[in-house]
Order: sequence, then structure tokens, then C-alpha cells
Amino acid sequence: MSYSPYLLKGQKALVTGASSGIGEGIARSLASAGAAVVVNYHSQAQEAQKIVDDIKAANGEAFAIQADVSNEDEVKAMFSQTLKHFGTIDILVNNAGVQKDAPFVDMSLNQWNTVIGINLTGQFLCAREAAKEFLRRGVQPQISSAAGKIIYISSVHEVIPWAGHVNYAASKGGINMLMKSIAQELAPHKIRVNSIAPGAIKTPINKSAWDTPQAEAKLLELIPAKRVGNVEDIAKAAVWLASDESDYVNGTTLFVDGGMTLYPGFADNG
Repeated sequence: MSYSPYLLKGQKALVTGASSGIGEGIARSLASAGAAVVVNYHSQAQEAQKIVDDIKAANGEAFAIQADVSNEDEVKAMFSQTLKHFGTIDILVNNAGVQKDAPFVDMSLNQWNTVIGINLTGQFLCAREAAKEFLRRGVQPQISSAAGKIIYISSVHEVIPWAGHVNYAASKGGINMLMKSIAQELAPHKIRVNSIAPGAIKTPINKSAWDTPQAEAKLLELIPAKRVGNVEDIAKAAVWLASDESDYVNGTTLFVDGGMTLYPGFADNG
């Protein structure tokens, strides 16, 4: 996917969980639109470096940082490295996430805490550090009309209950109010905070749901648009939310789901 290289020219971005899937797509697209990008990863060092190398080969600017977003010290160190390398940051994409599924009565406290820690607490920690820098630096009108942009990657499961995945759904529901509350607090400082809620997207984490014709046909029953999304669908939305073209958009969730939240089971009168 190519964009005008001037759309995000001069801006510095950090994408968490960017070594594969949606995060990788967003990192590559932000770079294509002119941003310099930090590719955060937890354990996939080679994959992250390959993304960095590809961005550089296309005359972009990027580097990789390992950090567990649920660990406060590691998040602070990641932002310290970012500021040391880039001088500042303009865009944070809070993408890192994980699933640890189990029936509710069998779910362990560790499964609960791991998912909440990465999906919700991690997004809090990263947004807090980004906001500190946005507030310190203020608006640079030659770069952007906003002092900074925070984009949460949520899920349709911030509004759709999901039996067997209560920790994941709870984390995404939490992201919704976390995003809105931060947006309300930071809007007077010209800081924009929004979310993207993907539906079914073809990524490694959910490959079993779409990698056979039978599995994909079953999945399509939940999608009025009758296609499974791809990472470019999410990346395009992220580039738009990171740019001044969405300058009056603040505190909202953009559902990119092919209509999954339209309750397709009611299409024939339920």
C-alpha cells in the first residue's frame, strides 16, 4: 500500500506489537506515508528487524525496540530510547495484544492478568508516556496541527460479548472507556485520542478461523460485507487517524469490521 510521502512527513511514530499482523501493516503504512517509525516487539526480533530493513530500503527511517508493554520500566526505557533517537514522538499506535482463551469457570488468574496486563495496562502505560512528551513539546504547526495522536487498536469485542474469551473482551471494553476518558482530558491540549476496532482480519493469530474454505464460510456468516478483512484495511484507517485529515476526530472508535457489529443474525428478522 502506497501513500503520499508527505502526508506524515517529519512525524515520528511508535507502533507497539509491530513485528507481525496488524501492527506490522500499520508500521509499514505509516512509513510509506512519510513517518519515521519505531517497530516495537516482544520476542520476534528477526521479524522486527526485517520490517525495519524493508522500510530503510524504501528510503524510510525506522528502528526496532524490544519491550514488554505490560512492564512499566520497559515501557519507560522504550520511550527514553525513542526520544533519544528521534528527539520527540508525534504518533503512538497502541497495538500490542494477546489472547489467552478459556471457559470462564476454568480461566486462571494468570490468564486473566496476562491479557489485562498487555491489552489494557500496556495501552495505559504507553499512552501515558506519549502524552507526557506531547504536553512537554506542544504543537509544532509545521509538523501537525495536533500536539500528538494516540491510536488504540481495540476490537469489535469492545461492544460484542465473547463467551470463552472474557478476559479479552473485558480488556477491549476497558480500552473503549480508557480512550474516551483520555481524549476528554487531553483534547484541550490539542492531543487527539481515538481507537480502531477491527473485525475479522486475516492475521497469524486467528489463522484457524479463515485458512480453510469451510472455516472462512462459517466466519463470513458474521460479516455482512462477505469478506474477511486484511491488515491493509486497518493500516489505511490508522494513517488517516494519524494525519491532519482527521483533525476534528477525537474520542471516537472507528469500527473497521465489514459490518460485523450490525448483528447480521437479524438480517432476516432474527
